[in-house]
Amino acid sequence: MAERPIWEQIGTSFIQLYYQQFDTNREQLGALYTDASCLSWEGQQFQGKASIMEKLMRLPFQKIQHSITSQDHQPAPDNCILSMVVGQLKVDDDPVMGFHQLFVLKNINDKWICSNDIFRLALYNFA
Repeated sequence: MAERPIWEQIGTSFIQLYYQQFDTNREQLGALYTDASCLSWEGQQFQGKASIMEKLMRLPFQKIQHSITSQDHQPAPDNCILSMVVGQLKVDDDPVMGFHQLFVLKNINDKWICSNDIFRLALYNFA
């Protein structure tokens, strides 16, 4: 069996670390962003590590659990990796909800960081 491409290995490892930290101690996520990072959270825009972390720390729930359904990774220009995640999350005692999250990962000084992050709940209005 052929070894997976390096971008898939890096992307999968990043996704595992990201959601493990998000679910157990969101404060640790700060190490994955830089002052140039951008976050779009349900259409709200945040730029820079401090702004992103303020948003993530102020999310209105006590506990969260992510379950990853699928993830795809591609090499991107400038030695970046594009990672798309589809999954479900459960916050506090709310029903399970679907979500989509897209990351652009960049290697800076031999460390992979998140330069771009787009998050959307998978809520559908069929009316």
